[in-house]
Amino acid sequence: MLLYRLLLNPRCKEARRDLSNPYELHSTLCRAFSEPSVKCPEGTFLWRLEPEASQEEYPKILVQSEKEPVWERIGIQNWMVQLPDLGLDLIERLKLSELTVGQKFRFRLRANPSRIREKKRQGLLRNEDQEQWLVRQGAAHGFKVPMLTSFEMNDLEDSQRPDIRISQERLLRGVRHDGRSICVFSVLYDGILTVTDPIAFQKTLASGIGHGKTMGLGLLSVVPLR
Repeated sequence: MLLYRLLLNPRCKEARRDLSNPYELHSTLCRAFSEPSVKCPEGTFLWRLEPEASQEEYPKILVQSEKEPVWERIGIQNWMVQLPDLGLDLIERLKLSELTVGQKFRFRLRANPSRIREKKRQGLLRNEDQEQWLVRQGAAHGFKVPMLTSFEMNDLEDSQRPDIRISQERLLRGVRHDGRSICVFSVLYDGILTVTDPIAFQKTLASGIGHGKTMGLGLLSVVPLR
């Protein structure tokens, strides 16, 4: 698994277009992973537009993939401030071959907490529902997060509350190439998780979590706690 950090140039009109339309941004990134005549296979890469800009105030995007991209194939002059460095080998950096039950990581995840009602996917708007969605995802993907019930939370001091933060609720809007509009609800999760199944957890890091991956959702980023 390779991780890249891209800095986009807001002076480039195509970069501004992509920053305002996640579907277009995904389409542009696809060029780095497939030949122009070949459709980019689903699941080739994961990406996320970070809420924090770089020190120079450039929009920052994380891209994770199994294969090395060819950034020159994007073919848009000044779309990026500069070509990114070589990809960071996450298997080596995170020592994923040595994962153990109980290991803790600080994590970030932008995701689409949702459920199916009447054959339609609906975003979960209540904070408690968003928390429970993450708990269920963790159970299915090899980790757990420290969540408490509302009653338990009311009895705790701020310093005792679980280190999980849910922020940046937003509707991601885009337009497909056929003209159809896309609207996906998303939230940003930050906090600490504990590994419960090392094999499942490593698969989750590679494949992501939830729906809306073409809109920049699902990338689970982790940093080991020392």
